[in-house]
Amino acid sequence: MNYFSKGAADYIFTNEELKNALFQTYEKIGKRQKVMVIPPDYTRYHSQAGLLTQLTDQFYGNSLTDILPALGTHTPMTKEEINSMFGNIPAGKFRNHDWRNDLVTLGEVPSSFIREVSEGKVDYSWPAQVNKLIVSGGFDLILSIGQVVPHEVIGMANYNKNIFIGTGGKEGINKSHFLGAVYGMERMMGRADTPVRKILNYSSEKFAGHIPFIYVLTVIARDEYCKLNVCGLFIGDDSECFNRAAELSLKVNFSILEEPLKKVVVYLDPHEYKSTWLGNKSIYRTRMSIADGGELIVLAPGIKTFGEDKQIDELIRKYGYSGTGKVLEWTKQNQDLKQNLSAAAHLIHGSSEGRFNIRYCPGQLTKQEIEKVHFAYDDLKVMIKKYDPAKLKDGFNQIGNDEFYYISNPALGLWAWKNKF
Repeated sequence: MNYFSKGAADYIFTNEELKNALFQTYEKIGKRQKVMVIPPDYTRYHSQAGLLTQLTDQFYGNSLTDILPALGTHTPMTKEEINSMFGNIPAGKFRNHDWRNDLVTLGEVPSSFIREVSEGKVDYSWPAQVNKLIVSGGFDLILSIGQVVPHEVIGMANYNKNIFIGTGGKEGINKSHFLGAVYGMERMMGRADTPVRKILNYSSEKFAGHIPFIYVLTVIARDEYCKLNVCGLFIGDDSECFNRAAELSLKVNFSILEEPLKKVVVYLDPHEYKSTWLGNKSIYRTRMSIADGGELIVLAPGIKTFGEDKQIDELIRKYGYSGTGKVLEWTKQNQDLKQNLSAAAHLIHGSSEGRFNIRYCPGQLTKQEIEKVHFAYDDLKVMIKKYDPAKLKDGFNQIGNDEFYYISNPALGLWAWKNKF
């Protein structure tokens, strides 16, 4: 059912409009005794999910008993991050998702279905897992709140990804990431109908129909002054709200370029990006725009590690970012990668497949560490002085004879040469 649907590329929701839209929708849904909210974590700070969760807490009060950030494999949120994103919501309402232990399996997607949707590239079943509190908590309403935006693993982020990946388990996350990688990132980004999405939709329809999910989805656009605004809000309990949000997101978050780019400079906000696991969005979201033999320069003052998870961090350090062929070979030969397919997928995602050069300028990793994982290195102090984020505008810039394309936050969009999409 579609409860609320409004948005356009040139529309801007005020905070008051967002509040009215939410409150009117919640009135329409009817009284509830026990409510859970599943928002994204701090890595999706710009989604406005923090504000929407605060408004939801205002409406439901004590009936909103549990807030479970959809961490997936990310590091648990700190108290400071929770306060920054969610304001004065009582700290006692927040729960932490442990992707290795806090799980229940709702059902198993058969290997025959996955073989079909992957065009024969993988042949395994897939466990539809969620945090056990979702099933055992006695909720009569579970609100999944988040932003629809182009995504490297599934095509377009959010909707039931927030549930089955964000509160999912090791096996499901590993297998979904690996499927996306071997199917081909560039075949999926910016598309709402992908093999990974088909698997999640199958799980929603077959295994989760009894769970009272309602999805609250935003679309975020940048205005002419580079300010981020909510331009779309879609609320519903099925795929219709997601498809409408994805259609709008493609209009406002996807930049089609007439020619491939020879040089791209991406800035990673240190408050948002502390690992290459997250920071490699600079690679994922720009790769379809970069010319063969081109260069990507990543200004990464907050980067201090590779993986969000210690085990995955060790695997990235051990193998490094390499092309599809090498990673598939290593995965067949090495048990540690075979048991951590999301790490294997990440190694593929973070490689340019030898097509363009990736130069990382990290704040808290050494030249040796960066080069060991097969990136080129440059000194952040030197490069950030040359490419000063405070002086650059999103899009084409020129400093002397140096012409380049600048992106201030790769998580907010997708960039492609028109012949690549």
